[in-house]
Amino acid sequence: MRPFAQTITLEEARRLIREAIAPLTRRETIALDAADGRVLAEDVVVPMDQPPFERSAMDGYAVRAADVAGATRVTPTVLRLIGRAYTAEPFAGALAPGDCVEIATGAPVPDGADAVVMVEDTGRPGTSDWPAPAWLDSGEQVLVLAEARAGQHVIRRGSDMREGDVVLRAGQALDPSRVGALAAIGRADVSVIGKPIVAIFPTGNEVVRQGQPLPLASVYDVNSFTVAALVARHGGVPERHAPVPDTIEAVGVALDAAAGADVVVLGGGSSVGERDVVIDAVAARGEVLFHGIAVKPGKPTLFARVGRQLVFGMPGNPTSCLSNAHVLLMPALTPRRPAGDRSAAGPASAGPRGQLPRQPPPVPAGADRGRAGVADVQGIRRDHEPVAGGRLRGDPGGGGPPRRRSRRRGRALRVTRARSLLGACSEHRRSRHRKRGRNYNSSLTFDQFTTFQKAPM
Repeated sequence: MRPFAQTITLEEARRLIREAIAPLTRRETIALDAADGRVLAEDVVVPMDQPPFERSAMDGYAVRAADVAGATRVTPTVLRLIGRAYTAEPFAGALAPGDCVEIATGAPVPDGADAVVMVEDTGRPGTSDWPAPAWLDSGEQVLVLAEARAGQHVIRRGSDMREGDVVLRAGQALDPSRVGALAAIGRADVSVIGKPIVAIFPTGNEVVRQGQPLPLASVYDVNSFTVAALVARHGGVPERHAPVPDTIEAVGVALDAAAGADVVVLGGGSSVGERDVVIDAVAARGEVLFHGIAVKPGKPTLFARVGRQLVFGMPGNPTSCLSNAHVLLMPALTPRRPAGDRSAAGPASAGPRGQLPRQPPPVPAGADRGRAGVADVQGIRRDHEPVAGGRLRGDPGGGGPPRRRSRRRGRALRVTRARSLLGACSEHRRSRHRKRGRNYNSSLTFDQFTTFQKAPM
């Protein structure tokens, strides 16, 4: 046995991992429909204005703003309808004074028009709402019932993106809106940073692959499957390998086989036992940045740098291995931006990729697990309720078991717990109501329930 020389805090371990991460230089070109969550490898320049023409933002009529100045429902302006414009079917002519063109949302605004009046502010002569004068040809006229200013309901050319603009920069993570921007400028593919490749090796003479007979005192491989699933979920490319025997030579062969990976994970063999040889094999090839973290579970965790590779030696216990992979390995899988990138800080990928899942943090070594008031894994205090000042009700020192309370103080405590008890006390409420000769109402509000709890027994 070789006891740990020293252990470091979890915060220090995460800091050392962050400092050891280097930007990936590997690039690949992928189809646009596979780009969500990936990191751009190059700036994207807009090849043309977007939108490439002025278009209508409303269904209505394209007009000259000067023609409809002062129009109201009492004194409408009469315009001559000269055509129609649809998406992909623009009106070919131009508007003269007094003309208008019926236009659909997204259709190009005709030449000569500088505004769009939405259809709700117009009428057609000859209808029941707008009787036409005898001299008016109702088939070619439109009544405009509200004035329009120049540019009203018109989407200007280039209002989204201008030709020559850098719309996205290298190092930015692609999310649905940025993928949409690439689609809008006609990109069918995009150059992105390669995903981190993670080589995963279970270690131990007792580890057996699935599908094989299980000898005495042996176990099936679990860690390579859980870590691989986690890596794939968070944007990496997992490469699972066969179990590695507990010898320095075998671990060295495994590291040679993972030469093309960005990250190597060795599951097991990282502690201080006689056959825990991962530390020896890794130290002979690179720089060990730490070995041993003051957390439970996961104390025998190793982190090293071998050339450009990051090497993690995880505990062999499946629970410890998976919890430390969540906390330590996942930040290293965040898609790494090119050197010099100044884009906004934060996880480099969208959605769940590159983000730490919500989970309870490891308990520091030496912490009193029996101390009352410690939150459980869902963050619910079972023994105490927090009150003003950061103390726990019934506990002047902020911890320890609650003191005995009088019947009156017990009722007060029940009131503070009303929200958590509301769903658990249905039968109790029924019996109380039956004793008082009342009809039971299952839809008590919180205020009603707290009032009920304060009532005398």
